[in-house]
Amino acid sequence: MTDPAFLPANLPAPPDDGACAHLPGMRLPALSLPATDGDAVDLATLPGRTVLYVYPRTGRPDEPLPEGWDLIPGARGCTPQSCAFRDHHAELRTAGARVFGLSTQDTAYQREAVERLHLPFPLLSDADLRLAGALGLPTFGAAGETLLRRVTLILREGVVEHVFYPVFPPDRNAADVLAWLAAHPV
Repeated sequence: MTDPAFLPANLPAPPDDGACAHLPGMRLPALSLPATDGDAVDLATLPGRTVLYVYPRTGRPDEPLPEGWDLIPGARGCTPQSCAFRDHHAELRTAGARVFGLSTQDTAYQREAVERLHLPFPLLSDADLRLAGALGLPTFGAAGETLLRRVTLILREGVVEHVFYPVFPPDRNAADVLAWLAAHPV
């Protein structure tokens, strides 16, 4: 089995294909998403700043990664990215932002990741791609599934304030977000 917490050397970097250029300034739709803490979260209604990191899928140490996963630019690194947001969570909260992760995996699958990785924030499920479709988030196909490409949004009062895309390497994303928040205080 491949350890999903490990980022191998020489992973292909995703290109900046402009797939998220339309997002800055976009208002999020009123849409409730199931969260791993049992709540339903409508990102459009949250006050202040929210960090929403969007990732393809969390792997499990006891399951193989999809075939060819490491060859898909930007696919590998969901666990290291989540762990980095976990490790920087207190600093992100101090900077005035709440944190959510979002994938197309169902809430039960995500709940296992929250427990195993000791995440202090909920993961949101967009299994039916409602939010992805409404925002025009980029996707790709792997192992017969439609998955979200990795992008991180800084939301402010339900509007996309800043976009990190492409995100690479994923384990540095939380530090990059923290640096951006420090440079752009409310």
